[in-house]
Amino acid sequence: MRTSTFVYPWDVNGDPGAPHRFAALGVDQVTLASAYHSTRALTPRHPRRRIVTAEHAAVYYPTDDRWAGRRLRPYPAGDWAPGDAFGEAAEALRDAGLDVHTWVVLAHNSRLGAEHPDTSVVNAYGDRYPWAPCIAQPATREYLTDLAAEAAVRPGAAGTELESLGWYGLQHLHAHDKTAGVGLGDAGQYLMALCFCPACRAGYGEQGLEADELAAAVRDALEPLWRGAADDAGWPTVEKLLGEPVAAATRAWRDDRARTLQEAAVAAVRAAAPEGFQVLLHADPVTYHCGANAGVDPAHVLSVADGVVVPCTGGTALLAPFAEHARPGTVLAANFTVVAGMGGGPGTLAADAARARDQGATELRLYHAGLASDGDLAAVREALR
Repeated sequence: MRTSTFVYPWDVNGDPGAPHRFAALGVDQVTLASAYHSTRALTPRHPRRRIVTAEHAAVYYPTDDRWAGRRLRPYPAGDWAPGDAFGEAAEALRDAGLDVHTWVVLAHNSRLGAEHPDTSVVNAYGDRYPWAPCIAQPATREYLTDLAAEAAVRPGAAGTELESLGWYGLQHLHAHDKTAGVGLGDAGQYLMALCFCPACRAGYGEQGLEADELAAAVRDALEPLWRGAADDAGWPTVEKLLGEPVAAATRAWRDDRARTLQEAAVAAVRAAAPEGFQVLLHADPVTYHCGANAGVDPAHVLSVADGVVVPCTGGTALLAPFAEHARPGTVLAANFTVVAGMGGGPGTLAADAARARDQGATELRLYHAGLASDGDLAAVREALR
């Protein structure tokens, strides 16, 4: 199976041995970050450092003049990835015989939300989620579509993987996160993700809902969950808490905004890309799910993109809904964490890959060669051999 590993530019730049070390794993490709959110990352083998602090969401290349005079625009990186950090790393990786695809994080940007609070998702209580740009807002959609095209189509890249191309919600993996005290479950997470910014309030109106009444209903529905009485059967619980017609109307609005954004972003990438450029989305086959793996309709997304990258650490069940709609040439990439300290299982990768193939996977993605220990990488080499 064709295999790619995720890598940051700072894993490569300044470490002459990194490209060949990654190639020696037995992977065919590297998925290299060109636009990424804030993070604190280990660099366990770099000759000059051990920790990189990416202070805010940024792009790792020089932007072009499409952003001149615009209110919403990408932020350049600081000293963790200066200049054309992506281009420098990509060249070194290609010289080591590896294909390079871009890794583009889109609707996940805390600095954007801090500097432009009106762009953020607003929950039923009026709390803003600065990490979560509301994908219903026209200006935000334009920004994300243009960012997708620019960050995806970098010189020398043969394809892209678009992450967070959909709704983001409460779950964030925020620094010093303290939100796990009450188990909201799938239904509670959906209710806490419903946005009440002006654009979404108008959108609910188009679906026959009155926004203030909906917000009150959401707060009432959440009240038992705050007391620990979680009844979580997924979408049926949302229908029970809000009523089926109201629940369906909220989902219709959100599904439409996500689907049309995905269509627009992929079209923009294709328009900017050379012939044969591959476009994949990080995806979850349940449309109302939020986060880095955007909730999508499998049949729809596979009619728009060349394939999907599916989270499989802990199980491969999410592959099956996509496999049902795969066509010849569709890429179904099973994404496994191979960093043991982050909950991954590098020692079980061969067996995991076999199960993924049985569920329809055509490729593998490994998260994340730059973060993994030497022992983790040795297990990956053995599995891929």
